[in-house]
Amino acid sequence: MKQALATVVEDICKRYGCDRTRMMDIVIAVQQRLGCVSTEAMEAIARMVNSHRVEVESVVTFYSFLAVKPQGKVVIRLCNDIVDWMKGYEEVADAMAKELGVTMEETTADGAITLTHTPCIGMSDQAPAALINDVVVPNLTPERGRQVIRDLRRHLDPAQLVTMVGDGNNAHPLVRSMVRNNIRRQGPVHFAQFESPNGLRRALELIPDGVVAQVRHSRLRGRGGAGFATGMKWEFARNAPGKQRYVLCNADEGEPGTFKDRVLLTECADQVFEGMTIAGYAVGSDTGIVYLRGEYAHLGAFLESVLVARRQRGLLGKTILGRNGFDFDIRIQSGAGAYVCGEETALISSCEGFRGDPRNRPPFPAEKGYLGCPTIVNNVETFSAVARIMEKGAEWFATMGSERTTGTKLLSICGDCRKPGVYEVPFGITARELLEMAEADNPGAMLIGGPCRQMIGPERFGGQICYDDLATGGAILIFNRARNKLEIAEHFLDFFIEESCGHCTPCRVALVLLKNAVHKVVSGAGEPADLEYMRRLAKTIVQTSRCGLGQAAPNPVLGALENFQTLYADLVSERKAGLLSTFDLSKAVADSELRVGRMSQYV
Repeated sequence: MKQALATVVEDICKRYGCDRTRMMDIVIAVQQRLGCVSTEAMEAIARMVNSHRVEVESVVTFYSFLAVKPQGKVVIRLCNDIVDWMKGYEEVADAMAKELGVTMEETTADGAITLTHTPCIGMSDQAPAALINDVVVPNLTPERGRQVIRDLRRHLDPAQLVTMVGDGNNAHPLVRSMVRNNIRRQGPVHFAQFESPNGLRRALELIPDGVVAQVRHSRLRGRGGAGFATGMKWEFARNAPGKQRYVLCNADEGEPGTFKDRVLLTECADQVFEGMTIAGYAVGSDTGIVYLRGEYAHLGAFLESVLVARRQRGLLGKTILGRNGFDFDIRIQSGAGAYVCGEETALISSCEGFRGDPRNRPPFPAEKGYLGCPTIVNNVETFSAVARIMEKGAEWFATMGSERTTGTKLLSICGDCRKPGVYEVPFGITARELLEMAEADNPGAMLIGGPCRQMIGPERFGGQICYDDLATGGAILIFNRARNKLEIAEHFLDFFIEESCGHCTPCRVALVLLKNAVHKVVSGAGEPADLEYMRRLAKTIVQTSRCGLGQAAPNPVLGALENFQTLYADLVSERKAGLLSTFDLSKAVADSELRVGRMSQYV
């Protein structure tokens, strides 16, 4: 048995050149073959890549999709993000667990099926949803959940669950998915007809500095949320010292409520890859890497086929489009379920085969990134926009949008609305206009940019979607007036606590303290002083956390307290009759009953 394991591991490691930096590919492949990455497998991997077992173990135990012990042959990962919760997650989870005869995080007695939960899988427009191995099953109901279990118990391959296919390229033989892309509004940048390689040809008519100048002239800002000027980032990388440079595409959109990059990769992969190739030419790179989140593994084969087709057309590889000296190729790097890898330095760490730990900045990736070399990291939407800019021109792009934020923005809109999906809109559109487009149901609040950004109330629905007002990486969550906003914030805190890498105290400890304070208020035991304590604690976490996750995690709480002050002031009360509002009489009596062994007749 040990010999067989060693042979499997050896073959996989050789497939990746026994390259320690390809650790993620190696451990994912080992798990796919052996069902888990056991201690014995870790030791074998370490020998093959000239590393230490502890280093391999640190990677395996960091990512939620990797397992040290065997799981079921089929793993059901039921999404438990806020929208799934709103749409019936608990009922679906209960139905599937009862049908299986297990509780959440358990495996059936025969070892066939594991039921677990996972954060956002990029399907908030079709919630509740689940990943079953690498098959996406959207629009679950309790009855459909039970039927899925019955089908799987008949030894059905999860892929055979796809009896109806979705729209667009979700019907492609290499995707074959039940997922719908729900493109509700098409715009001129991303979803208009794109003829490759028009953008690349026009880029090659310029010198590399000329391409950078065009991107700067377009005033394109990165579409990942921070909004840093794309042309400036490219200029930094191009001018940084070093012979080797890299282009990384961040396809790890883990923000709860966002799914627009999934849609772009499915429908516009050529345009995205062309943007990366243009970036390679502009900064002097010969290597591009797409970091594809583990939740989008079902797109892997399709994306690889697009890359193969581009190589056959001379659009990737050596001497692209006959240009001597311009060599550039792209590979796909899979993630394995870690929200923090959406942060660019954590993503770089993962690409290098390490835990997805964020790094201190400076130095910034444009100066010292992947393998210590100058690296540009842009997200899927940014590269797609670059390809269109080179095709149509910087002036054309700059005519759209608001005064300081040019172009269009892809928005993932979901929650309490009748038309969830992807909308391409010009920057400067108001939140109220979005509510009307999505046919919002009695909206009482919007989370602009997902939990990392801000929750606004009706008084701010006139605000504009742009980096100078309501900034967003793409997620728009709508909540009706009946939703408890602080309860929503508490749900997101649970998410951030689970996804924290645990490196720094503000994130590891203070988020738990903040969550406890929020729960106290939500449960009706809060005092006026608790609201101020929550504000102070949240601001401390923002100011002292090491990376973007911790710095952004308190934002839903701060937004709820700022924009819904009256609502939460009504939830707290002063101490009365000398009693603490936190004192739970019923619980105290119950505890005493257990100790004395008899029941009270009065309470």
